[in-house]
Amino acid sequence: MMNFDPESPSTPVSPKWEGLSEIDKAIRDNRLMQYRIKKSWADPWGRKLTILGLIVIGTVFAFLAGASFGLW
Repeated sequence: MMNFDPESPSTPVSPKWEGLSEIDKAIRDNRLMQYRIKKSWADPWGRKLTILGLIVIGTVFAFLAGASFGLW
């Protein structure tokens, strides 16, 4: 008869995931947002989209500020 117990002591279980150890440490240190920002900034497309997003937000803010002061 087969043993269907997943908690069997005969199978060694790794205490940490090998491929996800960096994100696991980030979650433990409560710095998941910092991890996401660093990974996004390291990606060329992520960096371009971040810069483009900040430019769009800045442009909209400048337009609304100029309109409220009667510049146009």
